[in-house]
Amino acid sequence: MTTVKKSLKYIIFLLVLVLVYVVYSQYPRLNILSGYSAKNMSSSIFVAGRDAAFTDATDNNFSPVNIADDKVNYDAKFVETSVYGLMKRKAIYREGLGSVLIPDDFDITTPFLKPNRNKSLNNDAFPYGNGDQKDTLFTNVNYKDLNLIVEKAFDSIKKTRAVLVIYKDQIIAEKYDEGFDKNSKILGWSMTKSITSTLYGILQKQGRINVNDRAPINTWEGDARSDITINNLLQMNSGLAWSEDYDQISDATKMLFLAENMGKVQEDKELAGKPNELWNYSSGTTNLLSNILRSYFDSHQDYLDFWYSALIDKIGMHSMLIETDLSGNYVGSSYGWATPRDWAKFGLLYLHKGNWNGDQIFDESWVDYATSPTNTSNGRYGAQIWLNAGGYYPDAPKEMYSFNGYQGQRVFIMPSKDLVIVRMGLAGGDYFNFNSFLKKINALIE
Repeated sequence: MTTVKKSLKYIIFLLVLVLVYVVYSQYPRLNILSGYSAKNMSSSIFVAGRDAAFTDATDNNFSPVNIADDKVNYDAKFVETSVYGLMKRKAIYREGLGSVLIPDDFDITTPFLKPNRNKSLNNDAFPYGNGDQKDTLFTNVNYKDLNLIVEKAFDSIKKTRAVLVIYKDQIIAEKYDEGFDKNSKILGWSMTKSITSTLYGILQKQGRINVNDRAPINTWEGDARSDITINNLLQMNSGLAWSEDYDQISDATKMLFLAENMGKVQEDKELAGKPNELWNYSSGTTNLLSNILRSYFDSHQDYLDFWYSALIDKIGMHSMLIETDLSGNYVGSSYGWATPRDWAKFGLLYLHKGNWNGDQIFDESWVDYATSPTNTSNGRYGAQIWLNAGGYYPDAPKEMYSFNGYQGQRVFIMPSKDLVIVRMGLAGGDYFNFNSFLKKINALIE
């Protein structure tokens, strides 16, 4: 009996050691895991208007995020999350700014600025207003086959939430998954990068910047980073070190779920190569660009307002909300929410070379600049915009370009076909064959 007790104690001791090792080795990861779940749950509920059960069953149901436990306070508008009681994280919602992760010592009564919005509606037809579109039947469009292609885009494995096909400013196909409709806000993830870039195009049109100027960052003065231009940052070839990996702890995950000032993370990185010689996709770079944007305004209020007054509300993307980090700067890399129709308006703005119903938002030349391949990207990337110049989608036009986001968020622009195609969902890559999808739609419009 004594031997059995000793053996049992030994086994328990070993199990405790294993548990301690697992917790110790995985503790940093739990921090990010809890942060992801809390932030995503808070935004899904308080920004997009979904409920906790739906978010648990869809957005937060993948491993290892699905082991996190979220507790939602609907009255105070915050979410507290832990993993088996460990590494508790809290995300709060602030009106106009969205949801943000906060440290334990954060004073939630701290006042904050929020952007002034102009959401005045008009009854003009889509896309220039909120009225019903004036439907036109195009004889060169095979509507029957088009609707069949769109229908198949919602096979369960593809996890599609919305598809819009817009031809000559007309919605010719539109479908939503169960639980979604034309008023549903969906996170664009890195499609937000293209919003950030466009603001630089607007500032350049206003004569306030030149993208070829050196980046105005005081901490880089006196070292090799001082040669980095705004253009280098927009094209993701600054030479700055960065790891963009969402399957493990990386610069990107630490920035999004640990940093209070996200743009500062990239600012503090050293060079890994020479500017204009090393293309390296970096969400940190885009948030650094957001911080730099702040430096062009006399006040933080002016900075907050500019994103909406100069672009978002100006073209009627009234559903859109860009979330900020805890420092108050927009997370221009990742946190833009809007309805698929409003994301489509952004695509149409580029299709029309910056002209929105007679108002030139940015110069036509900006589109040429933003869609010209970065010399180190193999024809894949312009200025925060993805390109097909190198034939990444072999069966789509090479002049096509797109706004891309995590989990298969896409706005495709095909100028020669006068087409904008929006697809939003929870899976891309191997789960959704974009080349085949684009090829089939392209073939149906003669």
